[in-house]
Amino acid sequence: MSLQPGPRPLTRSTGKPLWAQLRADLLRRLEEGEFHDVFPGEHDLVAEYQVSRHTVRESLRQLRAEGLVTAQRGRASRFTSSRPLEQPVGQAYSLFRSVEEVGAVQRSVVRVLDRRADGVIAVRMGLEESTPLVYLERLRLADEEPLAVDRVWLPADIAAPLLDVDFTRTSLYDELERHCGSPIRSGWERIRAVVPGPAERLLLDCPPSTALFAIDRLGRDGDLRLIEWRQTLVRADRFAVAAAFSNSDYHLGAPAPAL
Repeated sequence: MSLQPGPRPLTRSTGKPLWAQLRADLLRRLEEGEFHDVFPGEHDLVAEYQVSRHTVRESLRQLRAEGLVTAQRGRASRFTSSRPLEQPVGQAYSLFRSVEEVGAVQRSVVRVLDRRADGVIAVRMGLEESTPLVYLERLRLADEEPLAVDRVWLPADIAAPLLDVDFTRTSLYDELERHCGSPIRSGWERIRAVVPGPAERLLLDCPPSTALFAIDRLGRDGDLRLIEWRQTLVRADRFAVAAAFSNSDYHLGAPAPAL
């Protein structure tokens, strides 16, 4: 027999803080189908659970820090559908697939898709400064919540067929392989933390305390040609990087591997 959705009583006898019990019960209610549209406000939760406002605020603070609840001034709080995306270090990955794999719905707002010349970017890709490039700029959404701004440059002699592609609900890498026969096989990537400017904060709907990850990527195809230069700004409250390691691979004082 399944339990009806709704709050469960909190108790001080368990030894677990009330805010932690409240956090756990709110996550349970989400999994049972509540809060799809609007998350309860502080006053509603105080009344429902018969706890102090301090307890509610601490629980909500934890949920926001984990990227599970969004809250902007003047708007109702909302539960996000998933925890922050976790990307592996040292592997090629697709933001599109990562969003879909955690059960969220991916959508992109295409801000620019055109053919242009950019001498600085061309040189970074080992091309002549006047080389025509395909430029794609997208606002990436996960469950309609802003996640990242993605800017990509590719050589036009390879990527020109992409100018006719609708990138609203598809992956650049899938379309690059499908239309151009040039899948990304390897590359280089750098990730650093940045403070968003006013325009970036507005575009990504960032809470005031949220930083961004800036990700620069060079991608190569199977023939080791540099065919992608990408710059991505992603909300740090919704994105994480992870790496596996083993202490058998090195010992204290061993030189760092060459990069």
